[in-house]
Amino acid sequence: MAAIKAARRVEVNAKNNQIVELDYVDKGISIQIQTLTSLTLSHNKLTAVPAGIAELLNLEMLNLWNNRIEELPTSISSLPKLRVLNLGMNRLWTLPRGFGSFPCLEVLDLTYNNLSEKSLPGNFFMLESLRALYLADNDFEMLPQDIRHFKNLQILVLRDNDLVYLPKEIGELGRNLNLSGDKQVFRLDNNPWVPPIVEQLTVGIPQLLTYLASETYK
Repeated sequence: MAAIKAARRVEVNAKNNQIVELDYVDKGISIQIQTLTSLTLSHNKLTAVPAGIAELLNLEMLNLWNNRIEELPTSISSLPKLRVLNLGMNRLWTLPRGFGSFPCLEVLDLTYNNLSEKSLPGNFFMLESLRALYLADNDFEMLPQDIRHFKNLQILVLRDNDLVYLPKEIGELGRNLNLSGDKQVFRLDNNPWVPPIVEQLTVGIPQLLTYLASETYK
């Protein structure tokens, strides 16, 4: 995978659970481990993800946090076992066609990018296995009604966007979102909300979700 040669530090975890660190990958070391289950390429200066990433058929976790990636190959969504994908703190402005085809993706982190509702491909909301979605610090002004298809979603972070209102359908997610305990799993702060949503937020998230699902909210 030629594009990975730009990375200075790679951390891999194979099926035997032994951690291997490959330094100075740019000196010609390449990754060809079919049994690879975990790959961390965070804090490098990668600008692209090679299409050959799809050859890592046993990959379950891919961490690309804090790079300079602007777009992804369409092949990435064909990873059959990927459960955790961290693309936070990059320069993504769009997601590739077919991105919603991951068969078992559970955690998707898109924090700190340049994404908006226009960046999402048509099948994005077909990620039926998704349990956690992080969209903080992007450029979303609205959320599509199709968010109701995330039936298994337990964590949703939308803070620091340009959101004014929420689709009524998001109220349907309230039964699955884990709102118990101190851990904030539904983050909406730092958005320019319309007054009715602001009023409900001052009361609490459970009340907001009830309001969104009610006939009062249009």
